[in-house]
Amino acid sequence: MRHYSDAWIEEWCHENGWTDLFVERRNNYWAFPPGAVMPEPIPTRVLRVIKAKKGLTSEEKFLSVSAIIGTIVAVVYTYLFKCPMPLVFAFAFDAVTAAQLEIEEL
Repeated sequence: MRHYSDAWIEEWCHENGWTDLFVERRNNYWAFPPGAVMPEPIPTRVLRVIKAKKGLTSEEKFLSVSAIIGTIVAVVYTYLFKCPMPLVFAFAFDAVTAAQLEIEEL
């Protein structure tokens, strides 16, 4: 899952003079700092600041809303059918969703 929008990172690079942004692998951004001849990774602290300022990506928003809607539907089905299994499935889906929303530390 992508935790950062490429546009957010490009905007930061443009504001701070970094050039030629490229993504080595998911959520691992590299660019040339001002006056440098070798690319460097975008600092992790900068990525955290960008994430705190910009919030969730569209992918993260979709997954979060899906988890909420799925839980509500599971509660209704659990009540109607008097069976706990929809809630169990919703809990499992929500646990996977929460794990995917965590940002991996490098």
